[in-house]
Amino acid sequence: MRILFIGDIVGSPGREIVRAELEAARAEHRVDLVIANCENAASGFGVTPKLAEELLGMGIEALSGGNHIYDRKEILEYFPTQPRLLRPANFAPGSPGSGMYVGRAKNGVPFGLLNLQGRVFMTPNDCPLRTADRELERLAKLGPINGSGPVKIVIVDFHAEATSEKQAMGWYLDGRVTAVIGTHTHVATADEHVLPKGTAYITDVGMTGPHASVIGMDTQAMVKRFLVGLPARFEVGEGDVRMNAVLLDADEETGLARSISRLCLRLT
Repeated sequence: MRILFIGDIVGSPGREIVRAELEAARAEHRVDLVIANCENAASGFGVTPKLAEELLGMGIEALSGGNHIYDRKEILEYFPTQPRLLRPANFAPGSPGSGMYVGRAKNGVPFGLLNLQGRVFMTPNDCPLRTADRELERLAKLGPINGSGPVKIVIVDFHAEATSEKQAMGWYLDGRVTAVIGTHTHVATADEHVLPKGTAYITDVGMTGPHASVIGMDTQAMVKRFLVGLPARFEVGEGDVRMNAVLLDADEETGLARSISRLCLRLT
């Protein structure tokens, strides 16, 4: 089974390259399942119901979020209507939405997507490791999915700042999930590998959007903020639009990964 995970989609440039390149990439790499982080899809901050539906309509099976997922208030009432959009599972109890989605890929194989958020240098939330234990236990109790057997393919989007916290999560879940994919920093790391017990790992998959920018935002505003320390209005940058993603090859019988490789597409 081949899975494409698309890194944080930033603004209209990010959406544009997904629209332009996803179908061809899916065919070229024989992809069975597409997942993307969408928490920056609306002008760099949050996602709206309309944009979530737009992304799902492009052939993305499930969307994960992070610390900006609630930035657009209209999304709060949308969560109960769309289980394919997630927010981190370790948000406070009662938060709108869910942190786990279970569905079926294009090839009919059931899969689970678990969204978690880190705590180091980020807003305090419940322990992501213990939350992972709870959600995986709940997933195991589901049993066969529509006659297709139990869920073996499980992808974890760990939306976190600290590389150490992300690496710890990878080791903690090694052998228990298909992949632990880091998001949030918008800068792709070069440490993709399969851990000893069969879980694919990368610290950060990177960003889908304008790379002639500072993590997706206009360079002048960001430089001014660091130079003089005053608040600045952030606008999505322009130029050098890329889609950063990882391609996973997994054994659908065991749920373990065979390989993970980085993929970087430029808008043509």
